[in-house]
Amino acid sequence: MYVYDDFDHQFVAARVAQFRDQVARRLSGDLTEEQFRPLRLMNGVYLQLHSYMLRVAIPYGTLSSRQLRSLARIARVYDKGYGHFTTRQNIQFNWPALKDLPDILEELAAVEMHAIQTSGNCIRNVTADHFAGAAPDEIADPRPYAEILRQWSSLHPEFTYLPRKFKIAVTGATEDRAAIRFHDIGFAVKKNAAGEIGFEVHVGGGLGRSPFVAWKLRDFLPEADLLAYTQAILRVYNLYGRRDNKYKARIKILLHEAGRETIRDEVEAEFAALGDRALTLRPDDVARIAAHFAPPAFETLAAESAIEAAAAARDPAFARWTGANVSAHKVAGYASVTISLKPEDGVPGDATATEMEAIADLADRFAFGHLRISHRQNVVFPHVKRDDLPALHAGLVAAGLATANAGLVTDTITCPGLDFCALANARSIPIAKDISRRFADPARAAEIGPLDVKISGCINACGHHHVGAIGILGVDRKGREFYQITLGGDAGDAARIGDAAGPGFWPDQVADAVETIVDTYLSLRSSPRETFLEAYGRVGVAPFKAALATLGERT
Repeated sequence: MYVYDDFDHQFVAARVAQFRDQVARRLSGDLTEEQFRPLRLMNGVYLQLHSYMLRVAIPYGTLSSRQLRSLARIARVYDKGYGHFTTRQNIQFNWPALKDLPDILEELAAVEMHAIQTSGNCIRNVTADHFAGAAPDEIADPRPYAEILRQWSSLHPEFTYLPRKFKIAVTGATEDRAAIRFHDIGFAVKKNAAGEIGFEVHVGGGLGRSPFVAWKLRDFLPEADLLAYTQAILRVYNLYGRRDNKYKARIKILLHEAGRETIRDEVEAEFAALGDRALTLRPDDVARIAAHFAPPAFETLAAESAIEAAAAARDPAFARWTGANVSAHKVAGYASVTISLKPEDGVPGDATATEMEAIADLADRFAFGHLRISHRQNVVFPHVKRDDLPALHAGLVAAGLATANAGLVTDTITCPGLDFCALANARSIPIAKDISRRFADPARAAEIGPLDVKISGCINACGHHHVGAIGILGVDRKGREFYQITLGGDAGDAARIGDAAGPGFWPDQVADAVETIVDTYLSLRSSPRETFLEAYGRVGVAPFKAALATLGERT
């Protein structure tokens, strides 16, 4: 993973010292909360319902065991003993005291972490495929490019005060696991006919109150032009983006109103106009950054593990866990492991300090100390010997972290909702818990198969409900929490926004509604191998609407 150089250390240390002075002035009353607001937002500090909240960047989801231990210490010493991993591969601390925030940032700086560009109208934390560097379908590791974009964009003077926040995602694989089509810019690593590396460029995706699938602006952008073309896109957005209405200030609205061809022409003209001033990405620049992401010292192993097979034969719980949480690896004899942060009746994405320390210890024993945070709010060990899977599973069982539900119905993506967020209209966490309890039987979850359930507590869509196979949106209905359901959303290669499934439901009806949807799917699928999205694509929304209408009549 990337290691700070002298400039990075000085840069982050200077920011911490600056913020320490700003906090002191706020505490003394020299700054009002309104004056302090833009200063704290530049350092990842929000004012939520009950407390300040600190959002810490985990660039492109890559984390070391040392860094995770530091996060555990911060949770234990400065918060209420836990942290919350987000859909942007960050971590949030929900209860820090304002006076402690400079000390927290100083401790983060000591392990090469910070909270810069996790909030405000700037280029946010760049995200990437959580299996980067390990996936067998990978064309190239996307993390060096994500790191280059991070370094280039950090406090870029031209793009510090954009019309609105701006999000970039990069994937290096043939399967999109980074939801690039729902970002302001999404880059997919490609090779052209000559075998040269470049990028397919998608622009104008996003969720929130106006969800859009991104449009493709370029089939192939040469690697050397990555920064210059990104600069051209941002310049066009900065020039034409709406500043009079924050709800219409995103680049997705600009593309929708102006049209893809108009914006493409503007971007290409801006790109051409850069001429000799264009910042060209040289091969040695890429190689220098890529060296930080060199793979660990893999051993030569058999593709199949007799140890894993024997453990699966004697232990059904281990077999369920490997079936759901273990993914293929590009190197024979290795696997990638997802550690679910979605236990039955738990808060999706939350991890206690004790759990973080246990995960860090297991990462050192079994995964070269390497970790990833996925946008699904889980932890990933990217490189694990298949022979070590039984011992790793035993360690996870002992830590209470062996939930075998990755990608299944109880692996919900869930925003903090009205329990924490000042913007929310409804609670998300209790809905996720109801669903988790309803589908707790592992045999039933396995029978249902892959199924994305995504829950947001307001139209801002931090829970990505628009792109859930089952999406749940909490709204306010005459002062009461009420939930609307969409079906058929997909954040991957077949990117689409879900369809409205009819009338909404009160909180105590949502789990019944999800069960009705699942039962309808099971009755309609053509075979046990047909997934929910495949069945939905074949039959459409009508039978699900009819089933939910019947449920509404009963309740």
